[in-house]
Amino acid sequence: MQSPDARLFQAFTQARGVLALELSPGSTIAHEALQQADAGRLAGLVGRDVGTLVPEARELDLVFAAAHFDPAEVLRPGWPLHRRLDELHQRAPKAGHGPRVIAFGADRDGQIPQPLRAEDELRGGSLRVLPFLFAGEAAVAGAAAERMETLLMDRGMAQADTALCAQEAFGARIEHARYLTVHDLAAMTALQYHNLGLDALWRVVEAALLTPDREAVLDAAPEPLLRYAGGEARIALFSPDAWRRRYMPESEDDATRLERRFELFQARQRQFAAVLQAHGIDVTFAHCDEAGEL
Repeated sequence: MQSPDARLFQAFTQARGVLALELSPGSTIAHEALQQADAGRLAGLVGRDVGTLVPEARELDLVFAAAHFDPAEVLRPGWPLHRRLDELHQRAPKAGHGPRVIAFGADRDGQIPQPLRAEDELRGGSLRVLPFLFAGEAAVAGAAAERMETLLMDRGMAQADTALCAQEAFGARIEHARYLTVHDLAAMTALQYHNLGLDALWRVVEAALLTPDREAVLDAAPEPLLRYAGGEARIALFSPDAWRRRYMPESEDDATRLERRFELFQARQRQFAAVLQAHGIDVTFAHCDEAGEL
């Protein structure tokens, strides 16, 4: 599967990806982040695996978060998790020459620093992702990013010892472990949202990822009306009468059925708001009439 938009790739100066862990049905992860020894061991295996497929990666620093997140926490405007890894990379001390493997996890007391702490309300999914980036000389990083984009979706299964290391270190039963670029992760999420009937909302999320300074409007009945601009999504709130005039212009005399449909519409609004907020997009509910001025 190709990237949903080439601009996603062009915006990067590093090669950015994730180690995606698909949990076995009914499995949970015992540890939110790895202690330093385990973090370094897993990072070394990640560097080896990706370097086997992408020789350019061997010439770059690998910066790895040994903590797992929901995919929505990666797919946020400004790419905050990878941006934070980049900031930590810039502050990491240099020792000697050549590429480094830099892993971040829990501290000695088992405490997880805020940049590596997943949000509580997003912990329950069966797919958990560990962000990483390769950084170094721009031309090499660009070549590595391009090759990763070409290869990882189809050939990015983690080697058996890497999957076993992740399984033992995190305390989870892992069905599959594979490498994805953030483009691949976005494409997979787009497909998932399609299967959930959220195509229209994904287009708003995608606009926030790719062109956050531009406006995006979702105005396609019977879906909720919303407008994304300036980093915020505004969802239109309608009174029952305004909703009926906008969404049910045909005659409908059954008051019970109308009330039920309106309740379903409001539930859809709440679903949209929850998805947007999971992707780090601020949501405001704004009262308006059936004309739909937000």
